[in-house]
Amino acid sequence: MNSDPLRESETVELKKSLAELKQGVISIAAILNKHPRGELWFGVSPDGKSPGLDISEKTLRDVSQAIGAHIEPRIYPHIEPIRRDDKVCLRITFSGQETPYFAYGRAYIRVADEDRQLGARELENLILAKNQEALRWDNQALETRYADLAALDTGKLRRFIERAHLSWEALNNSPENALEKLELRKDGQLLNAARLFFAHQPIQLRCAVFASTDTATIIDRHDFDGDILELIEEAQKYILKNIHIGMRIEGLYRVDVPEISMEALREAIINAFCHRDWRDPDYVQVAIFKNRVEIRNPGELFGGLTLAEMRKGNVSRRRNPLIADLFRRIEMVEGWGRGMPLILENAPSVEFRQVAGLFITSFARPSFFEGEHQETAQETTGTAENPKETPEKPIENHTETTQKPHRNHREKLLVLLKAQPDINMKDLARLSGATLYSVRHHLESLKAAGRIRHVGPTKGGYWEILDSTPEQEGEA
Repeated sequence: MNSDPLRESETVELKKSLAELKQGVISIAAILNKHPRGELWFGVSPDGKSPGLDISEKTLRDVSQAIGAHIEPRIYPHIEPIRRDDKVCLRITFSGQETPYFAYGRAYIRVADEDRQLGARELENLILAKNQEALRWDNQALETRYADLAALDTGKLRRFIERAHLSWEALNNSPENALEKLELRKDGQLLNAARLFFAHQPIQLRCAVFASTDTATIIDRHDFDGDILELIEEAQKYILKNIHIGMRIEGLYRVDVPEISMEALREAIINAFCHRDWRDPDYVQVAIFKNRVEIRNPGELFGGLTLAEMRKGNVSRRRNPLIADLFRRIEMVEGWGRGMPLILENAPSVEFRQVAGLFITSFARPSFFEGEHQETAQETTGTAENPKETPEKPIENHTETTQKPHRNHREKLLVLLKAQPDINMKDLARLSGATLYSVRHHLESLKAAGRIRHVGPTKGGYWEILDSTPEQEGEA
């Protein structure tokens, strides 16, 4: 009688005879290091045919002893004779959750139908993955001094519940019930994530403005205290206060247009707090330079994710799933890794880097690159009294002073796009006399104003002019 065909896979290993017992034991460990269960057959060839075995009580004992003596931690497989194709074969079914498993003192991993020995780094990652839930900071109990419910602000908790479209009354007006609903209590203990959102004891944000493109001279410095939601708003307001703001006219109203997309900035700020390493005592930092704005957070990319993979988008490796879930509840983040595509869509020139345990998101300031040639000319000619002196410019919102130059740049770009819809960024910069950063910024502003749109893929598409009417001067 023929049985259903067997094929080797990541969870099934076939051995023709017991002469391959050692290799079979290794396969058990390799499978368990990747899957919670599997099967090992003796008396079945890799092609699925069943030559069979002569099986006695001693055979079963020898196999059981080999598995018990050479696999750590110990497992307890089920070993039974099975008839296949009118031949007796030996099936071993096994399971285990205590990774990593070692066979003959070494760790292996199953890849397709092969067993590969793990290197030191792979073994380390396997151990970390096993303990990831237990090691998560956001999922651990609060320190004793914060652990009492009195350490939490009930008003903040209630406002969060309502913002998350839950009913405070349905939770019997009970902070304990609300925390249980948000999964912020475990075994009766408050978890670390609760402190970030609701504690009276604040966390901190550090912000600074620098005079040039390095940290040599500080113009302004401010440390903010608050809960995680308050600090996200403070970071956003601080950046808006210290970068250039242009404008556009929509109907009868003037609309402010920051030189950097606030959608991208806000997403980067949220990411900094959501994905930072909270075991590191350092702060989330906002650093504003003449040529860029940097958002820095402790903790490099998590879970082996690379910068290149991250930039592809739709990839989400979360260091703090509980914190991320709280943001998701109030619709500040999505659960599908949409944060990175949103940043790249609104600020294509954004740069990411990792330095000394910090993850840094850097946004170029178009105002710096637009004024670069003009400032260079001023430094060369100077004034009659002091040929090399350049008047220092205060840090403020230059709405009126930047309005006309920005408008002229945008109108020039519209003319070029109308004449050559499939023109690329480099040619736009060359023909308009602006930098790539400036071109990207003005194109984003024109798209946001509904005056242009890009049709087709990034490479090979074209620009469509929706409104070529020159922008109005002055205010409505």
